[in-house]
Amino acid sequence: MTLQANTIPKAILFFILFLLLPLHVPAQSEEKRIEELIGKMTIEEKVGQMTNIAIGMMLYEKGDTIALDQDKLRNVLIKHSVGSLQNVVNHAYTLEQWHTMINSIQKIVMDESRLKIPMLYAIDAVHGANYTIGSTLFPHNLGIAATRNREIARISAEVTAKEVRASGIRYNFSPVLDAGRHPLWPRIAETFGEDIYLVKQMGLSVIEGYEGNNLKDVAHVASCLKHYLGYSYPSSGKDRAPAYIPEIMLREYFLPSFTAAVKAGARTVMINSGEINGEPVHASKYLLTTVLRDELGFNGVVISDWEDVKKLATRHRVAATYKEAVYQSVEAGIDLCIVPMELDFSTFLVELIREKRIPEERINASVRRILKLKFDVGLFDQPYVEIEAAKNFGLPEYKKAALEAARESMTLLKNNNNTLPLAKNKKILVTGPGAGSVTTLHGAWSYTWQGTNANYFAKDLPTIFKAIKSKNKNAVYHQGTDFTGTDLGIAKAAAMAKDADVIVVCLGEDAYAETPGNIEDLRLPEIQQQLVKALSKSNKPIVAVLTQGRTRVIREIEPLLSSIIMAYWPGSEGGNAIADVLFGDFNPSGKLPVTYPRYSGSFSTYDHKYLEEAVEHVDPYSYSFSFNPQYEFGFGLSYTTFSNSDLTFSADTVTRERPITIHVKVKNTGTMSGEETIELYSADLVASITPSLKRLRKFQKTSLEPGESKELVFTITSEDLAFVGKDLKMVTEEGEFDIILGKEKKRIFYKQ
Repeated sequence: MTLQANTIPKAILFFILFLLLPLHVPAQSEEKRIEELIGKMTIEEKVGQMTNIAIGMMLYEKGDTIALDQDKLRNVLIKHSVGSLQNVVNHAYTLEQWHTMINSIQKIVMDESRLKIPMLYAIDAVHGANYTIGSTLFPHNLGIAATRNREIARISAEVTAKEVRASGIRYNFSPVLDAGRHPLWPRIAETFGEDIYLVKQMGLSVIEGYEGNNLKDVAHVASCLKHYLGYSYPSSGKDRAPAYIPEIMLREYFLPSFTAAVKAGARTVMINSGEINGEPVHASKYLLTTVLRDELGFNGVVISDWEDVKKLATRHRVAATYKEAVYQSVEAGIDLCIVPMELDFSTFLVELIREKRIPEERINASVRRILKLKFDVGLFDQPYVEIEAAKNFGLPEYKKAALEAARESMTLLKNNNNTLPLAKNKKILVTGPGAGSVTTLHGAWSYTWQGTNANYFAKDLPTIFKAIKSKNKNAVYHQGTDFTGTDLGIAKAAAMAKDADVIVVCLGEDAYAETPGNIEDLRLPEIQQQLVKALSKSNKPIVAVLTQGRTRVIREIEPLLSSIIMAYWPGSEGGNAIADVLFGDFNPSGKLPVTYPRYSGSFSTYDHKYLEEAVEHVDPYSYSFSFNPQYEFGFGLSYTTFSNSDLTFSADTVTRERPITIHVKVKNTGTMSGEETIELYSADLVASITPSLKRLRKFQKTSLEPGESKELVFTITSEDLAFVGKDLKMVTEEGEFDIILGKEKKRIFYKQ
């Protein structure tokens, strides 16, 4: 019997048809379809796939409403065949607004375009589902690195991926794998700190959380490794500024995180907006093709950053025209260009192909990678918002995960006379510019690009003061100063301090992102230091809470402070996490992921060279050695105490075939349960390239009850002792090494 379509209810018919459709296209079939599509595409359609446009080119915002300009949308998507869009204009959208917008855009593409290639939407969700109202925002990467907890890094990324995908977006411009080695740089908060091993470990965990094992899964999104390469070490400390980094240093301190991420299968790479040694990275065929493609084996999509191809002509001045800039970048290895607000890139690239300056097969290679990404994230299976993905938004466990991450990020830098934890019946004055601010808790990329518009945060989100007040009804609040440098009543705050048992002063930085965060002086702003000095005259204990994206110098006021908590930019649950630590409801366990400088002009990292410590005295010729930061990388106190003992080695010699196994016993010698991170460092005593004082090689975090002991096991291989040699290749040289765990040290040997 033949069933007639008009005899079956539509809902049942659609269900039958759905069951007949494959859930996904097998890999071999995907490759065949990609080649078939490329074979059918015009040059204009291919170039369109290589073009990324900001939604602001086609979107109007009126208050809380958004409106797509249909004519502009069709010009971009249909006439110019643009294949990907990104970001927002001025503010965050509700989940429903995202769904309406994504579905509307996809409907035009799927109904009206010739080849029905779905549009790929991308977003900057660097510490949570940015730009989506009600999403969960975690600590920035610097705080995540302070946890020394790989699982927290993975979970934070997994939650972010779920909420990004719930919005209808499947491509996230994250994580930042730059090593944050210049403390002035305004994007330090987005990094996992100064040590490349720490960056690599945390970065791999985040990529696992984003991408999982299958990008078609509604719980995952494609990641983007950024910013390849050397972006985070500009000579001036300013964003998007030139860097002068010898290749041996690039390979030692910046490349390994990208190498590991490529090996792990990450799908895309975003390019450094700056230049290295006079060559813009967007025009460097050596870095983008020879190193990234040929040496590292990367086969995914290489994407430019915002308007950076055009800037080869307008800013870097290595191209005389925009068209020449397009030629240089595509020839170097760019697959996808964030234009983002015009279509000249497409026009010029089409001209270059027709003029035979760029072979069409070179374009086919980029289009092939872009289409592969679209297949990977399931757009050819379901281009519209996935109903199952939308169910993953705003789940209760996300808030708990954000709180756990914020708590573990808290780094106790000072605690004289056990000022902390505070008693819940003390009279507490809470003051400082951060005390009543939600934006300083979140930092950059928080519902808006700069993160400074508090209107998009949840109304019940606790500030530091409100979180303190919920635990201690005797707490009172007076701001004293704001982040702009205005005196809002320092004298009044000092007067109120006389009636308090203890003062909690909330210092640091308000939110900022990228270039607007450039500063000339790393010192904590003078007005905030004046507040502390005025408060100190009360002779009451002062607890400083630092919410900041980088390490602002506090040398002058540090002696006036009884306790200091480095809170970084801790995210949505930051206020609660800070209060939990202040009152001892959570024992802090964070460790600094950067060296905290004592002076604005002294920027040595922990893994500096011996010569950086040397001070030569003229007469007679003698030397003294000094490395004197405010706090060292890896430093962080607890409310309990720990000891290491019984350090044993399976052998005293490492070979290429035989690693060394190291055992150490860790004991909680205090009266409060807590977590401790054991970091293992190596020191190469003599090498053909001057060795660092020490290098982090392994770390483990463990939880211990009072009196409890645990044995931790580490393995050191020959690769763990390697460095980049004169030939720019990794090498482990025969000789002596010190292995350092806390105050314990043992000498080992490496033999070929």
